[in-house]
Amino acid sequence: MRMLLKVGGAVLVCVALLLLTLRVTGFEPRDCPSAGVSWTCRVPGLWLRGDLVTTPIADWSFTDQYQTVKVQTRDRFLLPHSVTTYCVSYNGQLYLTSVYQGGLQYPHGRHWNENVARDPHVRIKVGDQLFDRTLVYVTDPAERAAVIRNKAAKYPKQVIGPGSFINVFHAVPSDERLSN
Repeated sequence: MRMLLKVGGAVLVCVALLLLTLRVTGFEPRDCPSAGVSWTCRVPGLWLRGDLVTTPIADWSFTDQYQTVKVQTRDRFLLPHSVTTYCVSYNGQLYLTSVYQGGLQYPHGRHWNENVARDPHVRIKVGDQLFDRTLVYVTDPAERAAVIRNKAAKYPKQVIGPGSFINVFHAVPSDERLSN
């Protein structure tokens, strides 16, 4: 019994040290122009690092100069899970998108989408700046269509396969939750 406690304690200390090391280094997802470049582009990261912006943002159109952003969610064990995804501005607001191949249905199919469905509070990294936000799934057909049009204009080379579905999330301040 004593040996089991020593081994369990050693494992616990090792896990704590590993998490502390990863917290310091961040272990962000890679910057890749497209997730299809290599398998390492599809590997999620943990904590995002950067300068936290706490002032309100009136116009998110500055994100048009960025091809992708990073979004950090929390898994069911409260560990961070960060990925790179596409961003779109519409009417000065920030939206994130997630494309599902035919046969998949939100939120299943993307780990980060499942996390957002469970806990919509996220951290978004644009350039070197971090923004704490709440993601709201867009269900309004007109708003969704407008965001998808802006996405098509921003990413003209992106091919959305037949039967695919674009999920749209509106990034609102963390203290605000819009209903759609």
